[in-house]
Amino acid sequence: MGGMKDSAVIAVPSNPKYLSLIRAVTATMGEIYGMAGPVIEDVKLAVDEACSNVMKYAYRGDTSKRIIIRFVLKKGFEVIIEDNGIKAQPELIEGRSLSDVRPGGLGIHLIKRAFDVFAFDEKKKRGNRLRLIRHRGESDEDRDSRQ
Repeated sequence: MGGMKDSAVIAVPSNPKYLSLIRAVTATMGEIYGMAGPVIEDVKLAVDEACSNVMKYAYRGDTSKRIIIRFVLKKGFEVIIEDNGIKAQPELIEGRSLSDVRPGGLGIHLIKRAFDVFAFDEKKKRGNRLRLIRHRGESDEDRDSRQ
């Protein structure tokens, strides 16, 4: 990337009908970053899941709010998702064991598979700022064998 920092920001209503737009932008940013197709799929689904969680839990289905998604392409592929909703509960976020197939919680496994870093910024006073980072360098075969 020639040392230049590529970044893009979208702000969308907290309405599930905008998830397809979020997926499309995520996929395009993945292409710009040079990700392989299967990796783009994983990352796209993970970002979709994270934004769905904001809509469902932080905003409790209120479609009048908005979500800001920032993509930063540097050494890694970074996605920052911000809302002004209810603070996330770390214990809910950890996700349940994969053998427990009740809905909810499993999405976190999906996100953690696609990204190396999954962290809430504690400095944000209102709402949530979730940072997702996928590092470059490690081959995807290595990553999958770690699961």
